[in-house]
Amino acid sequence: MQNITGYIVNGILFVGACLLCVSFYPIQRLIGQLPKGALLRRWNDLRALILFFIAGYVSFTYLYWLKHDDNFNLIVPAVFFLGAVLVLFVGTLALETATEIKRISTLQHENITDHLIGIYNRRYLDRKIAEELPRFSRYGMPLSMLLLDIDHFKAVNDHYGHQIGDQTLQSLGKVLFKKVRDTDIIARYGGEEISILALQTPVSDAVDLAERLRQAVETSIMVPADEDEKRPAITITVSIGVTGFDQQFTDHHVLIERADKALYKAKQEGRNRVIVFDSTL
Repeated sequence: MQNITGYIVNGILFVGACLLCVSFYPIQRLIGQLPKGALLRRWNDLRALILFFIAGYVSFTYLYWLKHDDNFNLIVPAVFFLGAVLVLFVGTLALETATEIKRISTLQHENITDHLIGIYNRRYLDRKIAEELPRFSRYGMPLSMLLLDIDHFKAVNDHYGHQIGDQTLQSLGKVLFKKVRDTDIIARYGGEEISILALQTPVSDAVDLAERLRQAVETSIMVPADEDEKRPAITITVSIGVTGFDQQFTDHHVLIERADKALYKAKQEGRNRVIVFDSTL
């Protein structure tokens, strides 16, 4: 009986040690996927506890194999074995949860992103404006919108094809990203129109931003020249309408309509310019 118990204990200890070692793998993978912050620190703390548990398990195993006295020793390795199973379960479940969250996050990101340019789409823009207006109204913070349109973009598509047109839009998106703040929201409003929601920005600063964007676009090469196809480098200009938040707004569509009127005025006056909305438009 003593020998049978010893074999059982040894088997439990060996399998438990294997489970503990395997359970550390999903924890490591999960930590590698987490961004820096409090959550990552907590998982690092958990990893340290698991290492401590493994060290204790290995120490007990070593001491037990040196000497074991009676059947009561079966209780301790059984507890350790259940602990190993628990750690493996928690680690695996945590990894599966993180993978699922990442998948859902990717789907949500794709749902609000314009796939061609890599900026937000109009659905997200409308939702964000509807969310931000009441908050800015309540606290009286400035809010501005820029509506940008490529001048004569149809000519680019007609002369060089839609592939070059798509490359032009992608390059425009990169230029805009370099000039705006991380807190500003860039969204494709429709076609070649792009909207920028400038949070906590008065109209005067938004006009300065719009002018910087206009100049940056005008001096940038959107698509390099191609000697084989005998195509020159593609450059563009943009017209930009600017408007600011008004405490009298009752509908977020008013903000877009005013920016659109200012943009239309910019095109009427010759394009490649910035126009600010006023009551005469």
